[in-house]
Amino acid sequence: MAPTLDSLARASGRFLMVAMDQRESLRQMVTTATGRRAEDERLVHFKLTVASEVGRHASGFLIDRDFGFDRVAAEGLLPSDCGLIVAADRLTQPSDGPVEDTDLDEYVDLHQARNAGAVAAKLLVIWREDSDRDRLVEMSAKFVRRCADAGLLSVLEGVAKGGSDLIREAARELAAVGPSLYKAQVPLAGRGGLDRLTEECAALNAEIPVPWVVLSQGVERADFPTAVRAACQAGASGTLAGRAIWSDLVGADPDSLAELLRSRSVPRLQQLASIVDTYGRSWEQR
Repeated sequence: MAPTLDSLARASGRFLMVAMDQRESLRQMVTTATGRRAEDERLVHFKLTVASEVGRHASGFLIDRDFGFDRVAAEGLLPSDCGLIVAADRLTQPSDGPVEDTDLDEYVDLHQARNAGAVAAKLLVIWREDSDRDRLVEMSAKFVRRCADAGLLSVLEGVAKGGSDLIREAARELAAVGPSLYKAQVPLAGRGGLDRLTEECAALNAEIPVPWVVLSQGVERADFPTAVRAACQAGASGTLAGRAIWSDLVGADPDSLAELLRSRSVPRLQQLASIVDTYGRSWEQR
């Protein structure tokens, strides 16, 4: 039997989760910030330090098998009340560009991940106007079934390469396969003011039959708290965010990274905690 969403939620039933599963995207960010190509060791160090310093304040932590999942699990870097999520997606991505497509990563053993301490797995799905929708929906359904078979929660993330209409279409088609949790983009890239964002998020909420959270990619860091409030007021149960928490620290000296995360990233997460607890919908109310 899979755990319940309490394994990823705060005591309030809302979600305050940190995403640290970026792969080549993180390498691009570090390389741009430092002017030198980031080696694997630097990526792993960054991810593990985020887990140690920020994960203790989160209700869930998402990481990939390539750069740190095994160590986070084996070294006990997260507290018992922070649910560990393994990325189960294989990304198609040029070395200097965005993710173009995804598939299930056959090298991720979900049963082994469960035994290592994971409570959930996540699949990213890229949704375009010209996408093969049948393939993406079937892939998503297969992912949900595999998670259930392994005793894991399923977190399905739909990222639409288009505007609000496409974001809603992706949510309608993908959330219909019944994931434990749906991870959605913030409409309008988080811009437009609280009332306008809440209206857009309410339209998105109407398409999603399961508990859902928002991601931070594509939203300016300063805009993200308002975006989370709008989504929560419209029916979301919190957030699973990465860049809004730590993106300005990717070029930091590794020796000072821990302190910078404590002084910058942790207060951001604590601000989001207040927002999701105040305005979010408990997952049990969905």
